[in-house]
Amino acid sequence: MNKPLHDTDFYSWTQSQLDALRRRSANELDWDGLAEEMAALGASEERELNTRFRVLLEHLLKWILQPERRGRSWENTIQNQRSDIARHLKRNPGLKRLEAEEFADAYTKARRDASSEMDMDLALIPAEPPFSLDEAKDEGWWP
Repeated sequence: MNKPLHDTDFYSWTQSQLDALRRRSANELDWDGLAEEMAALGASEERELNTRFRVLLEHLLKWILQPERRGRSWENTIQNQRSDIARHLKRNPGLKRLEAEEFADAYTKARRDASSEMDMDLALIPAEPPFSLDEAKDEGWWP
């Protein structure tokens, strides 16, 4: 059985689908494949937000728990993640409804990452964020 072009040559499939869309040729569209790719695009934007929160929260935890190791690198990472999160939400306002959920999920991962990075027992890192979502995103707020 022949595999669909979507599975054998993804780039060519995207180009043929783009051409069919531009010509408004509905009968040439791979509706299932397009639906799958649209879902994947949305999931990718969610993952991007989660990853940005994860890096931000890990560095905020390190900032709080290891003040003697604070430096320009951590400060830059925190500021860059804050501005990247703001830009990502501005470009994708539909993600605002998932923001609190992604923040909470990212904190769990950031806590584990910070524990490993700092070589600190996980039990010593707060199970709940010691800062709010708004504080974490606020470019003027520092713990």
